[in-house]
Amino acid sequence: MRGWGVRIGGCFLKLDIHEQVEFQTADRAFSLDRRDRNHPRDGDLEFEIGQAKSGSERLSWSRARTVICALTLWGVGAMLSACHHELLQQPDYPRVAAGAALRDVNFFSRALGREMSYRVFLPEKVATSQKLPVVYLLHGNGGSYKDWSNYSDVSVYSARGLILVMPEGGSSYYMNAVDRPRDKYEDYLTQDLIADVESRIPAKPGRESRAVVGVSMGGFAAVKVALSHPELYIFAGAISPAIDVPERRFSWMRASQWSRFRSIFGPMGSRERESRDPFALALSADPRVTPYLYLTAGEQEPLLDPIVRFAGRISRRGFAFEFRTLRGLHDWNQWDAQIPGCFARLLPKLNLPFGQDFNQAARK
Repeated sequence: MRGWGVRIGGCFLKLDIHEQVEFQTADRAFSLDRRDRNHPRDGDLEFEIGQAKSGSERLSWSRARTVICALTLWGVGAMLSACHHELLQQPDYPRVAAGAALRDVNFFSRALGREMSYRVFLPEKVATSQKLPVVYLLHGNGGSYKDWSNYSDVSVYSARGLILVMPEGGSSYYMNAVDRPRDKYEDYLTQDLIADVESRIPAKPGRESRAVVGVSMGGFAAVKVALSHPELYIFAGAISPAIDVPERRFSWMRASQWSRFRSIFGPMGSRERESRDPFALALSADPRVTPYLYLTAGEQEPLLDPIVRFAGRISRRGFAFEFRTLRGLHDWNQWDAQIPGCFARLLPKLNLPFGQDFNQAARK
């Protein structure tokens, strides 16, 4: 077949719209073959999907061009999905501060119906009867539960008396997906995870001893659950939050992303999407009971404008919040630099005795 191709791991995509479109992964094959090559505009196509030629549909070439576009987008998505497990096999080099201990935990989530993983930083020595406040750290899209430990120095706070819990969130935005009934990630985060942590780790229960902080996708989720579940957290930190995701409209350049967002948040303008949109929730949430919101952004990152808009909305509604920017892009270099400022505000909210001295010590 003439044309071009690209390989990622065990996945291969070939495309030549004059003859055939073909997608191959380790366990799937898709092809669209124009049988009548003498009449490229009027000829028929035979559309075949699967490992074997088990069925076909004939359609005009004019309609087939639409199929080609759709199949290309779908096939690339399938290819990336099939390769996702390979891309996640990243080196794991956690940064563990002196006086901190690391644990990885697997547990069964009832909300998701499957085993899930989370990583924990806690002090090396905890008295038998001692209970410590907990900060839940949420990773970004395309990341994993290992990101906070591998790309930041956040473990220094655990060495001085905090429990830090880093759950796996996939690319879910930690939401209960509208079109995926089994992907109840918000229930997993706000119910199953908290229950498991407090049953096996010396975590102090209650809103006054619990905070949530996230980067990018995780920052979006931190704000969303703070607005939807104010009874759970005393503080929510959103570092470069992808706050505008529910309002992003269709773009051919990001067609696959748009399709995924639609499956999570629902159709544009729907009640389902509105109920997951922090901009909409900020209009109905009660500022008197909402956790303190700490927002940050990099001055050179593309999410700066929507974060500024959101800060303006919650300011007009009277929420207790703070918004800080630092020079930087949408990456872990900027996010790690934002952590000390975030924790300087977080620690007093958890009624910790360390205060500013604690945070200064953590910077060293």
